[in-house]
Amino acid sequence: MKISDVLRCVGWAAFSLFASIWIPIVGPFFSLLTPLPFLYYSTKLGFYQGLKLAGVGIFAVGIIGKLSEQPQIILFCIEFSLLGLILSKLFRKKLSFGKTIFFATSFMLLLGLVFLLFISISKDSGPFEMILDYLGGNLKETIRSYEEMGISPESTVELESFRKTFLFIISRIYPALMVLGTGFTVWLNIVVAKPLFKAGNLEYPNYNSLGHWKAPDNLVWGLIVSGFSLFFLSGNIKLLAINALIIIMAVYFFHGLSILLFFLERYHVSIWIRIGIYFLIIVQQVFLIILVLAGLFDQWIDIRKIHRRMDR
Repeated sequence: MKISDVLRCVGWAAFSLFASIWIPIVGPFFSLLTPLPFLYYSTKLGFYQGLKLAGVGIFAVGIIGKLSEQPQIILFCIEFSLLGLILSKLFRKKLSFGKTIFFATSFMLLLGLVFLLFISISKDSGPFEMILDYLGGNLKETIRSYEEMGISPESTVELESFRKTFLFIISRIYPALMVLGTGFTVWLNIVVAKPLFKAGNLEYPNYNSLGHWKAPDNLVWGLIVSGFSLFFLSGNIKLLAINALIIIMAVYFFHGLSILLFFLERYHVSIWIRIGIYFLIIVQQVFLIILVLAGLFDQWIDIRKIHRRMDR
């Protein structure tokens, strides 16, 4: 293992992590790509060399975090470096795209839960209560900052009402948000790794075109059960149904997105038009709903007319 590889990997990871603190607005996006250097170099040099690089990276980030008064950043480094190593292992097993995301996401959720339990025990608090206290404290500081800027008392009351409503909603759907956030991070790193591996002449898994991906057929039963539970049950079962429904809808959204990608590739739509379409999906919620419905009904309609032919 060359010193240059160590410096590149550690520097890359450190920049990605601290970008969320140093760079406004787009910084958190860069931090989600922290697993990439560990994925790249563990694929290039081998898993055990990648494990050594992860150890060096965690040590370096820990020192920088302590000096910059951001000691909690080391936990993110541990989590993201392990994700990079796990992805490199899954890449070698040549699993399907869906299975790679499923196993990597499951591993990260389990690891994140262990971290939450460890921290909550050390602070003598429940994991979800600790998260809500953290979010509530940040929102209180934001409101206090606005008060110091001289906003009107009516605006202060509105902000306080927003804080309570926000925490109420988060307290009920946090498990779903955690699953979706982890899954999105895994998906993002797998997708971004493709051009990176190509530039470095590394072997990338031979996944089928993302435009051919579809949600599992049996997932519709989860949608039906959670939907009925949401309307006819109450208490913890209803909360579980809400979170399950959010996760299932997200899966069908990506199914619909794969349908859109299929037709964009089929008709060779230019990159600028694609960017415009993706921007509309982000800013107009109606397009999100359309993609979810397209993904849901595709298993019966077969909009792309590809899966029925494959089953013959």
